[in-house]
Amino acid sequence: MAELSAFDKALLNVLQGNLPLCSHPFAALAERLGTDEATVLDRLRRLKQEGYLRRIGTFFDSNRLGYRGTLVALQVEPGYMKPVAEAINLYQGATHNYEREGRYNLWFTLLSPDMDHERRILEEIRALPGVEGMLNLKAKKKYKINVQFQLR
Repeated sequence: MAELSAFDKALLNVLQGNLPLCSHPFAALAERLGTDEATVLDRLRRLKQEGYLRRIGTFFDSNRLGYRGTLVALQVEPGYMKPVAEAINLYQGATHNYEREGRYNLWFTLLSPDMDHERRILEEIRALPGVEGMLNLKAKKKYKINVQFQLR
């Protein structure tokens, strides 16, 4: 993994909370950073390939859009982690899929438009080979944490 340049750090800093909502957001970012759109897009591709960048996107208030979320913990047999995680990633509402230590070793969040949709998805996931247990941990109160890393 190559070391981040000063430009990479500036790009990642501004990208974390200031992606413009316009028809050419990367051109607007480039102007702000004193470069051109092609340079920004090239650097973003490389940062993604090198593992510094996972996704670019925005966060919406899912409740206001009519969606409900839940945190799900799975107990997955050794050797099944990758196929189970990949199957979960195919569901449009599944996010934050990550492996953890302990009995419940694969966690993810799921956004669904209604309880029937959520129930159906969780039943399908529960039936995947290698899934030995599931906890559906519904939120009672929502806390929003905005974490931004200032790279120097």
